[in-house]
Amino acid sequence: MGKPQSSIPRHRDPGEQQPRAYPYASGGWGSVKAVTHILVQEKAVLRDLRILPHQNKPDGFMCVSCSWAKPAHPHTFEFCENGAKATAWDTTSKRADRAFFERHTVTELLGWHDHDIEDAGRLTEPMRYDENSDRYVPVSWDAAFEAIGAELRALDPDSVVFYSSGRASLETSYMLQLFARMYGTNNMPDSSNMCHESTSVGLTQAIGVGVGTVGLDDFEHTDLMFFFGQNVGTNSPRMLHQLQDARRRGVPIITFNPLREPGLISFANPQSPRDMLLPGDTKISTQYHQLRPGGDSAVLAGMCKVVIEAHDEAMALGGADILDTAFIRDHTTGFEDFANWARSAKWHDIERYSGLPRESIEEAARAYMQAKAVIAHYGMGMTQHRLGVQNVRLLCNLLFLRGNIGKPGAGPSPVRGHSNVQGQRTVGITEKPELAPLDQLARQFNFEPPREAGFNTVEAFEAMIDGRVRAVVNLGGNLVRAVPDRVRTEPAWRNLGLTVNIATKLNRSHLIHGRQAWLLPCLSRIEIDRTGGREQVVSMEDSTARFHGSRGVAEPASAHIRSEPFIVAGLARATLRERSTVDWRAWSEAYSLVRDEIAQTWPDVFHDFEKRMWTPGGFMRPLPARERMWKTKSGKAEFHVPESLDEDPDMPGSEPGALRLMTLRADGQFNTTIYDLDDRFRGVHGSRMVLLMNREDMDERGVETGDRITLCTVANDGILREVAGLAAMPYDVPRGCLGGYYPECNPLLPLWHYAKESKVPAAKSIPVRVVAVEKPGKR
Repeated sequence: MGKPQSSIPRHRDPGEQQPRAYPYASGGWGSVKAVTHILVQEKAVLRDLRILPHQNKPDGFMCVSCSWAKPAHPHTFEFCENGAKATAWDTTSKRADRAFFERHTVTELLGWHDHDIEDAGRLTEPMRYDENSDRYVPVSWDAAFEAIGAELRALDPDSVVFYSSGRASLETSYMLQLFARMYGTNNMPDSSNMCHESTSVGLTQAIGVGVGTVGLDDFEHTDLMFFFGQNVGTNSPRMLHQLQDARRRGVPIITFNPLREPGLISFANPQSPRDMLLPGDTKISTQYHQLRPGGDSAVLAGMCKVVIEAHDEAMALGGADILDTAFIRDHTTGFEDFANWARSAKWHDIERYSGLPRESIEEAARAYMQAKAVIAHYGMGMTQHRLGVQNVRLLCNLLFLRGNIGKPGAGPSPVRGHSNVQGQRTVGITEKPELAPLDQLARQFNFEPPREAGFNTVEAFEAMIDGRVRAVVNLGGNLVRAVPDRVRTEPAWRNLGLTVNIATKLNRSHLIHGRQAWLLPCLSRIEIDRTGGREQVVSMEDSTARFHGSRGVAEPASAHIRSEPFIVAGLARATLRERSTVDWRAWSEAYSLVRDEIAQTWPDVFHDFEKRMWTPGGFMRPLPARERMWKTKSGKAEFHVPESLDEDPDMPGSEPGALRLMTLRADGQFNTTIYDLDDRFRGVHGSRMVLLMNREDMDERGVETGDRITLCTVANDGILREVAGLAAMPYDVPRGCLGGYYPECNPLLPLWHYAKESKVPAAKSIPVRVVAVEKPGKR
């Protein structure tokens, strides 16, 4: 067998794991050391030291990692530790070229660790899977396009799924959605289905727009911020700059998170000589409440109850309003029904489901009542629950009570993950036909788009399992690793007739392949795109609904790789042939033509697109809710009455001995990409097969540090879901709760355990039990 190409220890025994608390602030010298390590690991030190200063600059490239906003006046180094890792990962000097595939069979590569598979380096030319040799073998671009096009033409369009990752540009996303619809399907799941679809549904219902209303300018006007289920230190570290500035102005930050995360506790700015050379750092959270996973609905309901009852008492005593009664009267509907529900809610139930004492919730509510402008940030800790949409609605309820939307320094702030995950939805990537401008597309391109609903990600895999989906065109990502219920989804993926993967690097989705499988290597956003004989640029949308241009600055990894627009155009041309009214070749050679069409499809959003895309700080999409205009069914902001304080009522978590598992990301990863096996903020080194446990839960089960744990899902559906070999590690996590890494713990999450209405996998609350404990040295 071939030797995995890795610069980190792959096989450290998880039983050797010993907890080492991280004693420092996030950022600081630890961040500098981590960046230096990844540059050396990817053999990219000198090159990337020239590239990184262009990252997130107005005329540079948008980070391929998170989607946090790009400021109009950037720092000298407008990148964070994770952004530097992502850039080094893409600009590595390592290559998974034809010689690599000649040395290694697919069966052999399947035995490699996920880190080592991607760390093999950049793909360099198109390839197809050869069953006889069990290898990927080179092919020409024309041969790949023609063969794939022929296969797609022979299939029922509704048996094909077009999946897209959040790294795809606006131009590529627009082309892909048009290709899929001209082909005849709305099967366009994307990475939003896995994370913030609960936001898209919940905010649309509550305020009429499916994105947040907060921009960087609002940080200068706010006087209180909440954080719910968002670990800024590892998920969007550049945001810490704005948080640090706000804290230095005395703005309180109240955090609700099950784990105590260093990025939400304190921050030392690596770009500040003062922070780096002098002792001390900035305290981020002024209140930190460790609720139980799935406790957000109860916490939000409790705070609303405190505010409403305080207003009732003030009115009874002839005092001043605590509620913003004018906002509620003029701009909302449903208040009385919700207020009556909140008044009747029992503190016993709120404490039980939140895992917090009444005093903690009241403390947070008192701070809220004293503030005039409040921002509520949240992440997947809120959205990845059975009632994740309800969580978003209740957060809006809390903001509505004091008019904290549609004024400076206030509003909901969903912190998106992937770099253009919000933008691809804006330009038509959606399985929901009612969200796409189908009539306009029909007029613009003279075809009849399909009107039937397509599959989201969960539905696509359900359809794979029962045989209705026969092919997947996968634009980026590592879908097989990202989805839950691996015992059912991996066999379904293998049974596909065709898998087409557009990617920069090899990953496990390419190795667990369909009967016909293709690798189509694409340029990274960081690389110079000379398609059509000229340097092309692309665009994307950040987490604050601002659009930016992006210009590559690095030389391509290979002369044989192609841009994402070129590849999508090639597939569309070969598949649709005379059925298409689009000049795909012209589009692939001049992306400005695509932007012209985007502007014609959405003139209110993208007028003067070519000029405005280079606006420092980006140009903002229209956000009616920011102006207190409500595009809801009622024409007003809508209060919501919750159905339950238990966010995950579909799972039998009350079974004796059951624990509640939440999946986590480490600071050494981004989504399914594993940069290294460490998580220095949580004191984990050399292994990701780790289970974070409350010490009392360990003692109750006779578990000691380093013991190997086997977890089994408590689902009662007749399917055995287990993960073994997890090294127990004591951690500051609420009693009855566990933390484990994503995607290693994905096999424990049933495909059917998802958010109602949005179908986001409910990965933050999985009932499990310990079924085996193996002591080190007793194998």
